[in-house]
Amino acid sequence: MPEFVIPAPPTVSVPVVGGGAFPVRRVYCIGRNYAAHAVEMGHDPDREPPFFFQKNPDDLNPTGVFPYPAQSKDVHHEAEVAVFLKSGGTQIAIEDAMAHVYGYALCLDMTRRDLQGIAKKMGRPWEIGKAFHASAPVGPVHPAESVGPMDHGRISLKVNGTVKQDGDLNQMIWKVPEMISYLSDYYVLAPGDVILSGTPAGVGPVVPGDTLEISVDGLGSMTVSVT
Repeated sequence: MPEFVIPAPPTVSVPVVGGGAFPVRRVYCIGRNYAAHAVEMGHDPDREPPFFFQKNPDDLNPTGVFPYPAQSKDVHHEAEVAVFLKSGGTQIAIEDAMAHVYGYALCLDMTRRDLQGIAKKMGRPWEIGKAFHASAPVGPVHPAESVGPMDHGRISLKVNGTVKQDGDLNQMIWKVPEMISYLSDYYVLAPGDVILSGTPAGVGPVVPGDTLEISVDGLGSMTVSVT
């Protein structure tokens, strides 16, 4: 082992239901993976192949508190399910993909929508709008053997008690096995990788003082305070 010239950063991890923690390597996020959300963002879901962007591992935020970020006046909620991989590889066949899943968790892909919009207009990457500190509030990981494949079930989000997003996991354009297989054609997937699986329609702004509650059948609910 080399001798580090500065202290090594800590390993990012997410608590696991029943004990232990899941170490995070990379975070991939699929864009516009629910047809109604693609339409509300001005796109035709029937004509677009899947695409991905990334968040940073330490953007995953299990604290239950979302600090409103700097340099933005239009931050949106996006309710999602995070998929945690226990193994990986390249060119993974769709029929083999689910064998690589360790578990699932509730997650929010918080987005500086104004900064993302500027990046889109200029043809630039989205990371300035997506990959900022604490931008992915996340719940504990539920092992797959305890919750099943998570290929259907209600996903919803409330802001201050009012339902804003309401969909079903079976409305995903690209299902979990397809996402894993597609990513593995372009990246070497590995244990510790996380995939955020997209959001249903109804995304919208949050402000400090708001309370967000995401719920998914089989994964329970998670409450996040905006500060």
